[in-house]
Order: sequence, then structure tokens, then C-alpha cells
Amino acid sequence: MSDEIKNTSQSEPGEPGKTEESADFDKIKKEHDEYLDGWQRARAELINYKKDEAKRFEIFRNFANEMIIRDLIVILDSFDLAIAALEKDGKAEKGMYLIKSQIEDALKNYGLEKLIVSVGQVFDPALHEAVATIESDKPSGTIIEEVERGYTLNGKLIRPARVKVAK
Repeated sequence: MSDEIKNTSQSEPGEPGKTEESADFDKIKKEHDEYLDGWQRARAELINYKKDEAKRFEIFRNFANEMIIRDLIVILDSFDLAIAALEKDGKAEKGMYLIKSQIEDALKNYGLEKLIVSVGQVFDPALHEAVATIESDKPSGTIIEEVERGYTLNGKLIRPARVKVAK
């Protein structure tokens, strides 16, 4: 029996002072730390993946209705033409204005914004499309007239403003 006690208290070759139980504990502790580290890395990767997917979904949601909104912009243009053709101060004109403003408000809730274009503003090819150049006393490259309104959807240009530019 004294031999058994001596065996457990003897140290491993090359590891003075360590018992076999201590070596097993160190091995298990090392495996535990490796598994814990791997689990923590996998958890962090999952959290980052969820954040990335949420961002992608938000972008998709913001632009999923772009084609429908583009079609509705054409209808807004038609409203402008109809209002211009109607007699002024008539009940029909007020109704047309009301319907048009309701459509504009609904589209604004989905992120549609009008581009602000003013006469004398410098032509910007990133926001404007020149449909004509006209001789003018204004400096070359300035906007003379807005022909068709431009729009952005959640900050992305979906239709440039069509303008006439001075030569």
C-alpha cells in the first residue's frame, strides 16, 4: 500500500513537482480554455452576422418599393399637367391639389424627396439632366428652367431633374 501512495506523489519525468493528477488538470484546463475561446469567437461572429443582416435588410426595405414609387412619380407629373390645364380657382383644381398632396405625403413617408432646383443654380450632372441648352445672358452652365422635377429615395437619386441650361 505504501507503494500506491508513493506512485501518486511521484512527479512525471521532466516535470519536477507535478503529480499525474496535476498534469491531467492542466490538460483539461487548457482544453477548457480553448473551447471557451472558440465559443466566444463564434458567438461574436454570430452577433456581427446578425448586425450585418439587419443592415442589409434595412437597405433592401428602403429600396424594395423603388419601382412602384417611380411609377407613382409619373402620376404626380400627370397631376401637374392636369392642374395646369384646368380653370383656375375651380372646385376641380382644389380636388386635384388635395389628391396630389396626399400622394406626395404618402410617398414622403416612404423616403421620397423632391430635388430643389432653382433658376440660376449651377448645373450638376450628378443631380440634373440637361434636355436643352439655350442662349442666355446668364453665365454658361447655369439652370434656366426646370422641365421635370427630380427625386431621391432615401438619399439615392432615382430620377434626375430635367433642366434647360444656359450656353
